[in-house]
Amino acid sequence: MAAAVATAPGTLGSLHAGGVRLVAACSARLCQGLRLPGSLAGRRVGPAIWTQNWVPAAGGPAPRRGYSSEVKTEDELRVRHLEDENRGIVVLGINRAYGKNSLSKNLIKMLSKAVDALKSDKKVRTIIIRSEVPGIFCAGADLKERAKMSSGEVGPFVSKIRAVINDIANLPVPTIAAIDGLALGGGLELALACDIRVAASSAKMGLVETKLAIIPGGGGTQRLPRAIGMSLAKELIFSARVLDGQEAKAVGLISHVLEQNQEGDAAYRKALDLAREFLPQGPVAVRVAKLAINQGMEVDLVTGLAIEEACYAQTIPTKDRLEGLLAFKEKRPPRYKGE
Repeated sequence: MAAAVATAPGTLGSLHAGGVRLVAACSARLCQGLRLPGSLAGRRVGPAIWTQNWVPAAGGPAPRRGYSSEVKTEDELRVRHLEDENRGIVVLGINRAYGKNSLSKNLIKMLSKAVDALKSDKKVRTIIIRSEVPGIFCAGADLKERAKMSSGEVGPFVSKIRAVINDIANLPVPTIAAIDGLALGGGLELALACDIRVAASSAKMGLVETKLAIIPGGGGTQRLPRAIGMSLAKELIFSARVLDGQEAKAVGLISHVLEQNQEGDAAYRKALDLAREFLPQGPVAVRVAKLAINQGMEVDLVTGLAIEEACYAQTIPTKDRLEGLLAFKEKRPPRYKGE
């Protein structure tokens, strides 16, 4: 793999010998048919998961949501591919009201299937993760289910949670967490895996695992310090402190904080607004930009700039780049196809 990169002028192969060891950092798959030189081929995944009862996007009256004490397991995660002006936006709606959207075996299984289906779907432009349960984003692991597990079962299950959250972090398109309620433990770790987090001021969030004599196991010990700095992350994890939306915004944990509306979906509506800003941009460019940022933040500046150069090179031969230049010349909106 390194040899293939070394032969490509203007890519990571031009790095000094020490930097070549970091070529593996660029092996993340951009999308089907588009990857950095020497990247690993991604496995083919199954078709996207669809559900009925589409919810109108922001701007119209909010639907009335009712919840029974029992919800069919197949309804615990609703995957919605929005249409019309929102085409390209996919919403993953967690719907385990009776379990406070906690991460059960079934929900993790459904999340894994949904993420696998979305990885190679070139029509997807942005993914929003939200709750369909008022006042709750995700309360973390399902502790009632966890209490029934043997010691030997806990470790492998936490590994599955970590793997799914990692898969979300590695999705090639922008991801937004809309936190309209409680996000604790694994729920906050799920949000931390997203590129952007927005929350209502009334939301509550924190990594509270030390209260249970354990530590964050879904990436929290790694992603929280990267988001807000090591010292403050240690303080929050050691104390199991819970922040509201305003406090989370002040420390940089979220990008936007909003007063909650009557429908209880202020963060979701803001997430939709952000997603709509991404839609007109070149799909390939957005994917490659995400890769360059993610991989570049893990290395030194010199290597990061080389990663940027390699990523930029992937946009040069695209039809979208030529369309962008033509649209600029003709003074019209570009019509990008992701090619």
